[in-house]
Amino acid sequence: MPSTHSLSDPKAYHILSYGTLLGATVFQTFFGGPLAYKALPRAQFSTLQTAIFPPFFTLQTVLPAVLALTFPGDRIAGTAIRSNSGFFGLLADANTWSALAPIAVMFGTSIVNLLYFGPATTKVMKQRKHQETRDGRKYNELPKSPEMQKLNSSFGRLHGISSLSNVVALAAMIFYGFALAEKL
Repeated sequence: MPSTHSLSDPKAYHILSYGTLLGATVFQTFFGGPLAYKALPRAQFSTLQTAIFPPFFTLQTVLPAVLALTFPGDRIAGTAIRSNSGFFGLLADANTWSALAPIAVMFGTSIVNLLYFGPATTKVMKQRKHQETRDGRKYNELPKSPEMQKLNSSFGRLHGISSLSNVVALAAMIFYGFALAEKL
C-alpha cells in the first residue's frame, strides 16, 4: 500500500502523466480513430472526430508540461535525494537528449496540432461539406469540381501533416519511456 507521502511526490504525478499521455495517444491513434472510421458513417465519424480532437490535443499539450514540471531527475547514490529534478533539471546538459528533447517534441507537435492543424483540418472539412452541397455530389464522386479538388488536396495535406505530427510525438513518448525507465 502506498504511503500518503506519495501524494506529495512529484515522481508519482510524473509516472501517471506519462502513462496517461502514452495510453491516450496509442488508443486514439491505433484503436479509437481507426475503429470509429470503420464503424461509423462518414458524417457521424466527422462529428465524433471534431468533438474528440480539441480535448485530445489539449491533453497531449498539457501532459508534457506536467512531465517537465515533475521531471524526476537523478537519484544520488545511496540516498532518496534526487538532483536535476523538475523543470530546471531538464535543462541540465545530461538531460538534453534523454529528456528535454523528447518532452519538447511531445509538447511542440501537440500544440501545433491543437492551435493550427486541428482547427485548419476541421475548417477545410466543413468547407468540403458545403462544396458537396454546391456540386451536388460527394467529395469522392467523379467528376470533381476544381474547387473540390483543391479542398480535397488541402484536407489531405493538413490531415497528413497532423497525423505525421502525432506519430512523431508517439515516437518521442516511446523514446522517453525508455529514458525514464533508466531513472527509476
